[in-house]
Amino acid sequence: MNHGDLNIYVNGHPIKIAAADADMSLAEYLHERLDLTGTKVCCGIGVCRACTVGLRNRPDALMEKTLACTTTVSAIADQYVYTVESLSQGGRLSPLQESFLETFAFQCGYCTPGFLMAATAMLDHLKGHRVETSHLERTIETWVGGNLCRCTGYVKYKEAISKVVQARTERGA
Repeated sequence: MNHGDLNIYVNGHPIKIAAADADMSLAEYLHERLDLTGTKVCCGIGVCRACTVGLRNRPDALMEKTLACTTTVSAIADQYVYTVESLSQGGRLSPLQESFLETFAFQCGYCTPGFLMAATAMLDHLKGHRVETSHLERTIETWVGGNLCRCTGYVKYKEAISKVVQARTERGA
């Protein structure tokens, strides 16, 4: 496929993509061209979801989870990509990252970025909405249930995400 130069935004920074790189997978581009290695590739076919990143079609849109291993750079022209590196601000971990640490929500950690980004998209969609405790487990399952963990850390991942949702609900955020 022949492409002219295109642009994307990664973690808030504009990136001009050379035509020669337009057919690269987003995961490969993040690793090879931007040295953002937090996005992991495991299966390479979009099944495990370790490569999940956030994507917005405009800065104020809700974040959607996207599989970076099966998405080409050309498919996301002029869109906004968020990787796990975007979660900490000013050297401070996000509340979700803090919760993952506090609950020991990972073992080897390879799939953790994918879980974090899927949960971040979920939190973005839940902003301003109250999630009833009886629906919380189902909501989390909808957003991160497809992410695979070879170390079987699912219970701890869900516990960490649940803590953040509950804290937001208590604060009314």
